[in-house]
Amino acid sequence: MSTAPRHVVFGAGALGLATLDALLRQGETVRLVNRSGHAPVPDGVEVVGGDARDAAFTTLVAEGAAVVYQALNPPYAEWTTEFPMLQAGVLAAAEAAGARLVSMENVYMYGRPARLPLTEDSVDRAHTTKGRLRGRMSRELLAAHTAGRVQVAIGRASDYFGPRGGAQSNLGDRLFPAAVSGRTATVLGDPDQPHTYTYIPDVGEGLALLGAHPDAPGEVWHLPNDPDTRTTRQLVEVAYLGAGQTRARLRATPTWLLRALGVVNPGVRELVEMQYLFAEPFVVDSTKIADKLGATATPVEEAVLATLRSYRDG
Repeated sequence: MSTAPRHVVFGAGALGLATLDALLRQGETVRLVNRSGHAPVPDGVEVVGGDARDAAFTTLVAEGAAVVYQALNPPYAEWTTEFPMLQAGVLAAAEAAGARLVSMENVYMYGRPARLPLTEDSVDRAHTTKGRLRGRMSRELLAAHTAGRVQVAIGRASDYFGPRGGAQSNLGDRLFPAAVSGRTATVLGDPDQPHTYTYIPDVGEGLALLGAHPDAPGEVWHLPNDPDTRTTRQLVEVAYLGAGQTRARLRATPTWLLRALGVVNPGVRELVEMQYLFAEPFVVDSTKIADKLGATATPVEEAVLATLRSYRDG
């Protein structure tokens, strides 16, 4: 391995790469860690492959780092068995290095919003397997911070979209290729409910900020969201109009179909319990990070059009 970088990012999915991009824009030195040791990164960026469940491995690759980022996200069907071990490996690495740990989370631990905006003070009322797991993992990190073992800052995002969002995003492979070609897009849940979507580059910038700001540790932060919350259908319409189509073509995937497909596809089966996210207004408030750390979100319409360009051009 090369000379120890200041920043080590675990995870080379869309959010890990967005964090890498943000850090490189700031002129920081970064090492990316994933299972394969291969990732689409600029020349000069070191990518190290290995098993993040192995604390000996994670400790070695994070040695000398000032900040460690946890952006790993195993497939839904492997969450229960894999996710706690992955987090434990990254936590061990940060602790051994004396580094700040910035952990990427979602908002599943809050459960149903009951038509209220979700804030960092919202009570954890998880009613799903994945939500309860996320809540438990988050509490473990905050307990490690409180015990003085490691500085921890937690960033949480709603359903994300943007460049590299791919099949993991509700506003990803199901939408943008269809918008470009004029075919019918498919989305999960009720497209006419207001729903907060977090833009992937804003996630990267937000996590980089949590790695640097002196007031970030010991806190949960909702990563920047445009306060102009739209419905999924409205964002789909923005994409189609931006693609030069005269009208949007949209079809929602019913829960019964997910259940049927889930019989043979474990990944689809895991989507069923998360359909509550799209069954009522789902608004994730990020006022705290804006007011206290100065982070702002990309306007959501601008973000949709930028994502469209990334699909069309690349």
